[in-house]
Amino acid sequence: MGDTSPSLFLEIVMAEAATVAKPAAQKAEHFDVVIVGAGISGVGGAYHLTTQCPGTRFVVLEALENFGGTWWMHRYPGIRSDSDLYTFGYRFKPWTGTPIATGDEILKYMGEVIEENDLGRHIRCGHRIASATWSSKDNLWTLEGVRRDTGEAVRFTANFLWMCQGYYRHSEGYTPEWKGMERFKGRIVHPQTWPEDLDLKGKNVVVIGSGATTATVVPAIAGECGHVTVLQRSPTYFIPARNENELANVLRELEIDETWIHEIVRRKVLHDQALLTKRSFTEPEVLTKELLDAVRAYLDPEEVEKNFTPKYRPWQQRIAFVPDGDLFQGIRAGKASVVTDEIESFTEEGILLRSGKTLKADVIVTATGFNLSVLGDIAFVVDGKPLKFNDTVTYRGMMFTGVPNMVWVFGYFRASWTLRVDLLGDFVCRLLKHMKAKGAKRVEVALRPEDKSMPLLPWMDADNFNPGYLMRSMHLLPKRGDKPEWQHTQDYWREKSEIPAIDLDGAEFVYR
Repeated sequence: MGDTSPSLFLEIVMAEAATVAKPAAQKAEHFDVVIVGAGISGVGGAYHLTTQCPGTRFVVLEALENFGGTWWMHRYPGIRSDSDLYTFGYRFKPWTGTPIATGDEILKYMGEVIEENDLGRHIRCGHRIASATWSSKDNLWTLEGVRRDTGEAVRFTANFLWMCQGYYRHSEGYTPEWKGMERFKGRIVHPQTWPEDLDLKGKNVVVIGSGATTATVVPAIAGECGHVTVLQRSPTYFIPARNENELANVLRELEIDETWIHEIVRRKVLHDQALLTKRSFTEPEVLTKELLDAVRAYLDPEEVEKNFTPKYRPWQQRIAFVPDGDLFQGIRAGKASVVTDEIESFTEEGILLRSGKTLKADVIVTATGFNLSVLGDIAFVVDGKPLKFNDTVTYRGMMFTGVPNMVWVFGYFRASWTLRVDLLGDFVCRLLKHMKAKGAKRVEVALRPEDKSMPLLPWMDADNFNPGYLMRSMHLLPKRGDKPEWQHTQDYWREKSEIPAIDLDGAEFVYR
């Protein structure tokens, strides 16, 4: 991707938007379904349409120059999954590698899905969608955008829109505005836009942040740098363990078919994850001790107490898996260190902390998160009125009141994203077939009479899950109700039974 700064990227987007605003250069292409995004969700959606709704005319529109989404866009050192591939992988495609996989391994896996199912003919990369307009008169979505390689304006119409664009803005990561940043004489880098020409050999590097990205970048660069210092405002929970699945290894020794291995291991991992999530509510103190004891196996108790003991209960924020404890091995070997403090200001030579200590740096990496992207930052219009997404009420986190013929894939925080991709793939295909059987051209969700008086609440309960990117953007997201139908429960273990059992003729579905 090169060293494309956020400001430069925004200039490119604005130039493209100006192009899109001009009259379309060609007649609109029509499809039964348009899928927006060719990442893990869009490729999964394309598979389910192909296998469950054969004959459906659909296209997958991807803004980047290749499929893969996160796994294509992110080029920072060590890029890898932070959840196991037996559940992050698709249910229909056995995973045969290590549980935690590199970005390249995940791209290869997705490429095999595309090739094996002839999905490539449906995917069009480099197509940035600027607007999506719904007409109830025509029962159609009209999408307008631009081809990034030629600058040509493009237009598509679709009966149904399947939003698979992910949940964060690819163009720029989130970096707070700290005092004195302009004074720093070194280089400031966000992992999401990692420069290809960045040379860290022998350099002193400060990585700001304490999440999964930090846990990935630090072990990857520690051997190259002079020293890496992790600067965190507060600690995070991690699970350090071997990057192997013993059950999968035993089943392979018994020469069990890989399809069965994938399914058996997938179920075991999901069982263990459900138990871990439940224990985070029922016995948080015991679970906290177990998580910290796992870190103590690598580091001195004093280090764990000072820099790896969070102030919140487990699972209020995502817990990252640290394969083979590589982050902690680097700290124990003296290649990396952790400082828990707050930033007073940047200086010419590094960072001045609230404690008065100064961290000298040649390079500062801001692993400080990302910006939530609401519906791909596309301008939505419904029957001539700009869609205010935060005025809608969500139906199970996938459909929205007042928005016809659209489903949004938003995955899980406490379980692998792809689990919901498969569940919603089944749902969309069942809904499309149901509409065809009824002769319906339009479907939308609406509050039932018994729902009219229910309280409307923020999209997510902050006491339940509160990462920074969600808290910063909560005001942009739809409302939820106090009933399961009008919430994104984030509970895969409930949804795996509830979503397949949805009554498509229930009172909340309105067909025309």
